[in-house]
Amino acid sequence: MTGSEVGARTSRPLRRQLRFLETAAMSVGVMAPTLAMSITGAAAARVLGRGAALAFLAAGLGVGLVAYGFVRLAGEFSSAGSVYAFVGRSLSPRWGFVTGWALLGTYLVFPTVSVMGVTIFLRAFLRSSGLAPGVDWFPLALVGWAAIGLLAVMGIRPTTRSLLVLELVSVLLIVVLVVTVLVRLGGGVPSVAGRGGLSARVFSLPPGTGPEALALAATSGFLAFAGFESAASLGEEAVLPRREIPRAIWLSVVFGAVFYVACTATQSLGFGLDGAGVRRLAASEAPLGELAAHFVGGSLASALDLGAALSAVAAGLGGVTVGARMIFAFARDGLGPRRLAGVSPSTRIPTTAVAAELLVGLLVTIAFRLAGTAPLDVFFYLATPGVLSLLVMYVLTNVAAVRRILLTGSVWETLLPVVGSGVAGYVLYRNVWPPAPAPYRWFPVVVLGWLVGAALLTVTVPRMSSRLRTGPPGAGASEQTE
Repeated sequence: MTGSEVGARTSRPLRRQLRFLETAAMSVGVMAPTLAMSITGAAAARVLGRGAALAFLAAGLGVGLVAYGFVRLAGEFSSAGSVYAFVGRSLSPRWGFVTGWALLGTYLVFPTVSVMGVTIFLRAFLRSSGLAPGVDWFPLALVGWAAIGLLAVMGIRPTTRSLLVLELVSVLLIVVLVVTVLVRLGGGVPSVAGRGGLSARVFSLPPGTGPEALALAATSGFLAFAGFESAASLGEEAVLPRREIPRAIWLSVVFGAVFYVACTATQSLGFGLDGAGVRRLAASEAPLGELAAHFVGGSLASALDLGAALSAVAAGLGGVTVGARMIFAFARDGLGPRRLAGVSPSTRIPTTAVAAELLVGLLVTIAFRLAGTAPLDVFFYLATPGVLSLLVMYVLTNVAAVRRILLTGSVWETLLPVVGSGVAGYVLYRNVWPPAPAPYRWFPVVVLGWLVGAALLTVTVPRMSSRLRTGPPGAGASEQTE
C-alpha cells in the first residue's frame, strides 16, 4: 500500500449510524450483568448476611454519582476516545492522554477476562449437560475469541445488535429463575439450606451490622457496574451522541441497580435468611445454578451456565470495541502508528485497531495457557488490575467534570462529581488497602507503573509533547452539532 493510500484510509471518519438502543447495548453488554451475578452474587452475603441486596442498592447509588460526571461531559463532547477527549478538553491534553491510557489498560485485559468467563461457564454447561464433561479450556477460549472477532469486524451495528441479543437472552434466563424462585417460595417450597420464605427482612441489615460493613460490601457491588460508561466510546458512531450517550449511561446504571438488587435479594430468600442459609450462600461458587437445581431442575441450571457464557461473549465483544476505539483515537492524533487509525471503507470501523486489540488478547491467552494457569485464576489475575485502572479513570473523569462545570455551569452542580470522585476514590482505596496476599498485592504496583509510564511519555517524548500541545484530543472528527 502506498503512502497516499494509507493517508486516504486513515483520514476516513467513522460513520454515524447508531440509535439509542444500540448505543445503550454497549454499556449494558460490557457490564455483563448475567456474568456479574453468576460470579459475584455471593460476595456481599459474606459481609452483610441476609442484607446482601443492600450492598448493590448502595453501590447503584454510588455509581449514579460517578456516572453524573460522564453524563455531563458526554453531553458536551463526542469522541471515539471518550474520556481521552473528555478530560483532555476539560483539564489538559496531557491529563486526557493519561486518562485514556488508563482506560486502554483496562480494555486491553478485560476481553481476555471475558473469554475466561466463556470457558468457565461453557465448560460448566458441557459438564452439567453431559455433552463433553472433560473438555479442555483452551479450545473453548479459542472458540470464544473467534466468535468475538467475527462479530467485532462485521460493523458497529451488527456488533451492538449482537450485544443486545446476547445479553437479552441471558438476562431473560435469570428473570425466569427469579420469578420461579419467588413463586415457589410463596407456595411453600423450602429454601436451599435455611428457613425464612418470603420476607421483607432481606432488605434489612442483620443485628450488629453497621454502615461500615455496608460500605465495604458496596465496594464489591460497585465493581459489578464496571463498564457502564462504555457507550461514550461510540461518540462518533451514534447519530445523536450528545443526547443518546448520556441517556444510555443512565439506562445502564438504573438497569444494573434494579437487576442486581432483585437477583441478590432472590438469592438470599432462596438460600434462606437464617444462619444456615447465609453460610450456604456465602460459600457457594455458583449460587444461581444451585437455586435453579433446587427450585426448577438441572435443565435450567445448564441453561444458566450457557447464558452466562453468552453474557461473557457480549462483554468481550464490547471490550474489544471500546479498546479499539481508544487505539484508533490515539493513532489518529499521532500518538501511535498511523496505520492503527485505518477505517474500513465497507464497514466503517477501525479494523486495524480491532485486529490489534484481538491480537493482544489472544497472545495473553496463549501465554497463560503455556504457563499452565487455570482459567479462574486468569480471570482474577487480569480483572484485578483492569478494575484498578478503571477506577483511576473514574476519579480523573469526575475531576475533569468538576473543572468543566466550574467553567460553564453552577457551582452547586459540582457537588455531584465531587462526591462521585470521592466514591470512586474510596472504592479504589478499599481495593488497594489493606494489601492482598500475593500475587494480588503486586497488581496495584503494575497499574501504577502503567500510569506513570504514560505521564512520563507526555513529558519526555518530544514528538508526543508537541502533538499534545497542538490542540485538544480528537479535534475535528470528534465533534457534532446537534
